[in-house]
Amino acid sequence: MLMLPLLLVSMDVSVLYFAIPAISADLRPSGTQQLWIFDIYAFVLAGLLMTMGALGDRVGRRRLLLFGAAAFGAASLVAAYANSPETLIAARAVLGIGGATLMPSTMALVRTLFTDPAQRAKAIGVWSGVMTGGIALGSVLSGVLVQYFWWGSVFLVNLPAMALLLVLGPVLLPESKNPGPGRFDLLGVPLSMAAVLPVVYGLKEIPSEGWHPLYVVCVTVGLLFAALFVHRQRTAASPMIPPALFRGRGFAPAVVLNLVSAFAMMGSAFFTTQYLQSVLGKSAMEAALWSLLPSVPIGMAAPLAAALVRKGVERAYVVTAGFAIAAGGYGMLALADTDSLWLVLTACAVLASGIVMVMSQMTDLALSAAPVERAGTASSLLETGSEFGGALGMAVLGSIGTALYRHGIPASAPAPAHETLGGALAVARHLPGRTGDALVATAREAFTHGMEGAGVAGAVVLALAAVGAATTLRGERRTSPVSPSGVRGGGRSGRSGDPVATAPGPAGLNGAHD
Repeated sequence: MLMLPLLLVSMDVSVLYFAIPAISADLRPSGTQQLWIFDIYAFVLAGLLMTMGALGDRVGRRRLLLFGAAAFGAASLVAAYANSPETLIAARAVLGIGGATLMPSTMALVRTLFTDPAQRAKAIGVWSGVMTGGIALGSVLSGVLVQYFWWGSVFLVNLPAMALLLVLGPVLLPESKNPGPGRFDLLGVPLSMAAVLPVVYGLKEIPSEGWHPLYVVCVTVGLLFAALFVHRQRTAASPMIPPALFRGRGFAPAVVLNLVSAFAMMGSAFFTTQYLQSVLGKSAMEAALWSLLPSVPIGMAAPLAAALVRKGVERAYVVTAGFAIAAGGYGMLALADTDSLWLVLTACAVLASGIVMVMSQMTDLALSAAPVERAGTASSLLETGSEFGGALGMAVLGSIGTALYRHGIPASAPAPAHETLGGALAVARHLPGRTGDALVATAREAFTHGMEGAGVAGAVVLALAAVGAATTLRGERRTSPVSPSGVRGGGRSGRSGDPVATAPGPAGLNGAHD
């Protein structure tokens, strides 16, 4: 039941990949409206994750999950039959709100359902696999649905699953919440959104638009609000994100290393999707189907990592190996040329398998280190870190690739050809014979060179992350959750149970002593 909403939320990230042309033909949105139709879902989801995670801890994770399912289903129905761009944008925004409730709620319920560390590790491995697979499946499903039905069908697939969740969720899922939550930090809500949204927006635009002053200002403003948000959490009597949460052994490294993992995953996706379509000349549907191949080994990565830890391999070694494997995937990207389909697909499989090993272990570590009454907050921090990391990966690696691409385009080429590979291909279609062919060949070579440079940079980042993991996670085989006072739990340990499963303890994590 928990995997069902997670699958749909992850699919909605990519479900518009093939539907956008049909939507544009039907609703005729402006260029700005089309961008918001595509991006508003991820922006709203990222901005509300921390708020919804903290809210779930207070009102109940199952209650918030069911509310989010109802909102997600209703918004899907409105989006499917939207008759204007404004209606579709509004519906996508509500989908983002629903998604922000569903993601931390599912992870927090996994934390409370599985108190045995071995079972929880397996469940989180499945959670990670479903999350990764949903993004890949969303693009393929949208292509099939748009080909045989109308574009609104990509939203209607959400309705049966959400209806099933609303019917069976109250029966199969237990309620859980923080028994002593304190007052809700109302000021923290706008501060958290003001911190997240400008940074994510600026970082997402930089790869395609360059280091324009507007986007630099957005990132700067967001970081200033982030500093205000941190100050608020350190001084508030009942903070949204208790500072004591980061004193749980392993929690802070888990959040940071999870962010680096998202950096690597999204940074590579910026290149590989364009490579399949614009360099190799695959159609959108062909590219989506080819991209499903790496999902086979990826699906085995998280269970393998959990099995290794369960058999006694120190977590630091497993995570370090995951980063090293992912670095090898980036190294393979650095060896690609303009006709390297199988090399790039293999690189994607190797890279993503290593990253999923890391992310599943970091999720397990963070949720194990957090007290059960703060499971929603801990989950939302992990997801927010992933959003930051993904946007940062696209900005940094995308900028490296773009700079190398532009360096490889002759100065005499038309201006659009200097901006993007897509621009060069569009210009080449209007040039005569050999001139157009020469520009296409040059642009594809330049883009591949940019991907190679980004591959080297990504491999270096992941190699450093491997060193950091080996250093910071030493001794972290399984982590006992922190007690409500911010100190690691004593009493029971190991496989026998969860020392804070029933402890109310409103003082430490919720009180002013933090």
